[in-house]
Amino acid sequence: MTEQKEVELEDLDGVGGKTAERLKEEGLTNLMEIANMKAGELAGQVDGIGESAAESIVHSAKDLADVGGFETGTEKMKQREKMEKIATASEDFNELLDGGIETQAITELYGEFSAGKTQIAHHLSVNVQKSPEEGGMGKGAIYIDTEDTFTPERVEQMAESQDMDPEQVLDNIFVARAFNSDHQMLLAEEARQICNENDIGLIVVDSLMAHFRSEYVGRGELAKRQQKLNKHMSTLLKVANTHNVAVVVTNQVMDNPDQMFGDPTKAIGGNIVAHNCAIIIYLRKGKKDTRVARLEDSPYLPEGEAVFEISDKGIEDT
Repeated sequence: MTEQKEVELEDLDGVGGKTAERLKEEGLTNLMEIANMKAGELAGQVDGIGESAAESIVHSAKDLADVGGFETGTEKMKQREKMEKIATASEDFNELLDGGIETQAITELYGEFSAGKTQIAHHLSVNVQKSPEEGGMGKGAIYIDTEDTFTPERVEQMAESQDMDPEQVLDNIFVARAFNSDHQMLLAEEARQICNENDIGLIVVDSLMAHFRSEYVGRGELAKRQQKLNKHMSTLLKVANTHNVAVVVTNQVMDNPDQMFGDPTKAIGGNIVAHNCAIIIYLRKGKKDTRVARLEDSPYLPEGEAVFEISDKGIEDT
C-alpha cells in the first residue's frame, strides 16, 4: 500500500481555492482517502462539485497517490507492521487476541444485555490513552453512542484504578449521541474529520444496529437497511485503514431458528456486518460474576475463549 500523505488540494485537477475549502470543510484533506472515493460519492458529499468534476478530482488523486491495483506480500506485510493494539486489563483476554484489539480493522463485540459489551468499550476508551509500553497507543478515542450508554463516572473509575488523571482521560474522549441511523452515519463521517485534526487511536460505535433495527422493520425494508448499513460500515473501515485506527462496534443479538444444537444466539446485521468485521467476539455471562469472550472469527488467530470479570476497576482476570 502506498504511503498515505497530505497534499495541497489545489494540486488536484479541477480544484481551485473555493473547491479546496469545500473539501476541507468535509474533512477531505488526505490524498489516499480522496483517491479511494467514487466520483458519485464525492459529488454527493461536497456541495458545488458535479459528477464530471468529481471524476477528474478522484482520477487526479489516484495519479498523485500512485494507486496501483496490486502490491507484493512484502509490501502488505510492511503495512501490517504499522498495526498497533490496545490491551485490556485481562491477561487471558489479551492472550486470546494476541495482545489486544488491533488497528486497521473493525472488531465486533456481540452478546446479550449485560454481557459486558459497553464495559469493554469504556475500558478500551481509557486504555487507548496509555503509553504503548503499557498496552495503549497514547491517543484519544471517539465514542458514537446510540443508546445513551456512555457513562463518564464509569470512565473516571477505570482511569483512577490505573492511576490515570480522570479529567484528562475524559478530555481525550470525543462523545456524540446518535439519535437515528442517518445521524449515526453522519457522525461516522465527522469522526473521519476528527481523526484528521486529532491523534485518535480508537472509534467505538455502541451499539451498531440499535437504530437500524428499530427503523427498518420487516422484510420489505431489509434491502434498504442493508444498503445503508453497508455504506456505514464502509466509512468506518475506510477510517480504520486511512488513519491506523481501531474500530470497535458492539452489537445486539437474536435467536437463530435454524440452530438445532448449541447456543442459538447470533448477531444481527447479517453478512454485511460479518463481512466488514475482521474480528468477531461473542460475549456471554459465565459462572458467578464472570464473563466469557469467545473469538469466533479472525483472519489469523485461532478460535478460543477467555474468562474475565467486571469490577469497579473495569475488565479484570478472574
